[in-house]
Amino acid sequence: MTISDLTTYPTPAITIAKKIRTAMVSVAEERECTMFERITIGLSVILAGLLLTWVVVNAEVGMKAPDITNETWLNSTPLHLSDLKGKVVMVEFWTFGCYNCRNVEPYVKQWHQKYADKGFVIIGVHSPEFSYEQDFAKVKQYIQEHDIRFPIPIDNDFSTWNRYGNRYWPAMYLIDKQGVVRHVRIGEGGYQETERLIQTLLAETF
Repeated sequence: MTISDLTTYPTPAITIAKKIRTAMVSVAEERECTMFERITIGLSVILAGLLLTWVVVNAEVGMKAPDITNETWLNSTPLHLSDLKGKVVMVEFWTFGCYNCRNVEPYVKQWHQKYADKGFVIIGVHSPEFSYEQDFAKVKQYIQEHDIRFPIPIDNDFSTWNRYGNRYWPAMYLIDKQGVVRHVRIGEGGYQETERLIQTLLAETF
């Protein structure tokens, strides 16, 4: 699935914002409000939604990357970004049934093979699009059959997906040695550009 699909999943911010809006609208309906009061309520709903969304969507370029808190991992014990300071990290969101993810896969595996011993860490966050992709055994079988050797956290509850404010499969977040997001790539393509960025970030001093 690429950016053109515009698939979104509800984040905690959206859920809370909807509850706030519902509560405020209920207040307005229960009693007669002046025009000023109605405008104030409307603006409050909008501001609350914007503020809450800003708090959750915090994986933009130039911002500190959110940690990955999934408990179940394949190919590794759980990793924390705080323990990876001094390394360049790619957080890739994917799911094994995604056609676009499969097209990106050979490049991601190639980068792992070329740069893992140079301080490059790939974390392939498996966030399932469909219910059958939530099956742990099927994920495990897929990575074995496709010889995927980098760490894979299982994100069935979309906790990491939501922490990153992610919306698309595949999506790649390049994080520098200081733990700051330096580049976000959505969908297929741009492989040479991405590899050059990996090389540039590896060359930076810590």
